[in-house]
Amino acid sequence: MSDPTPLFDTALIRRRLVRARAGGYAGFLMERVLDDVEDRLAAVTRPFPLALDLASPTPVLADRLRGMGRVGRLVRMSPVPEPEADCVGDAEALPFGAGAGFDLAVSALALQHVNDLPGVLVQLRRALKPDGLFLGCLLGGATLTELRQAFLQAESETEGGASPRVAPVAELRDLGGLLQRAGFALPVVDSDTIRVRYADPFALMRDLRAMGLTNALTDRRRTPLRRATLMRAAAIYAERFSDSDGRLRATFEVLWLSGWVPHESQQKPLRPGTAQTRLAEALGTAEHRLTPNTGDEP
Repeated sequence: MSDPTPLFDTALIRRRLVRARAGGYAGFLMERVLDDVEDRLAAVTRPFPLALDLASPTPVLADRLRGMGRVGRLVRMSPVPEPEADCVGDAEALPFGAGAGFDLAVSALALQHVNDLPGVLVQLRRALKPDGLFLGCLLGGATLTELRQAFLQAESETEGGASPRVAPVAELRDLGGLLQRAGFALPVVDSDTIRVRYADPFALMRDLRAMGLTNALTDRRRTPLRRATLMRAAAIYAERFSDSDGRLRATFEVLWLSGWVPHESQQKPLRPGTAQTRLAEALGTAEHRLTPNTGDEP
């Protein structure tokens, strides 16, 4: 059987990221994410002699990790050519073999466009040493819901149908399972909703272009967007998603996931029936035994 067609055009994604960085990358979302990375790693009281920045779109994550003072050597794997990168590569084909020995791997806003997220997680787990930590974030399905709804309605009205614009993304409830399937222990997943306001939809579209986040689906429409459709989408956006002051809302959902490579020192759940303390004692309450109802009582 032939390989299935990939969801994303990865070559196009790289070209658009190169263009975005050359024209002035819109880094407001990345800056917010970097603060969260630092806060989350602050709860881990250990040094990281060897760390990996996995395919984050710009080198600012690598700079932030170095500035934390707990990272020894930082390996920056950039998705596009970059003067200070240690290597250029694809997150779906890591250039590090099993046992590379990373103590920490962090990826910021890069994994929403991979075609095989489970495969990436497996490769990461193999590249980390036992008790190594992976921390990553990617855009979730609620991202740009306002813009997608506006275009869906506009295309239906002006063209009689909608072109593919919404990419399948991992749901929050599935990420923990993906981490476990990849071999990670102690998985943690959560989400953060970030809302940004714009004067008009075109300012939002300029920012998306400046982040390299325009439509990169393999099955995207290849013909230019009609002006009538664009203007109708802008009008619908303004009608449905404006605040009282006239500014427009735009939603970015950031999904966070973390996991540890298994190690004998990690906490493990007790086997059922091996507890040494009753729950009532821990809670400081009296324990009452239930008398089974034999059917003679109502």
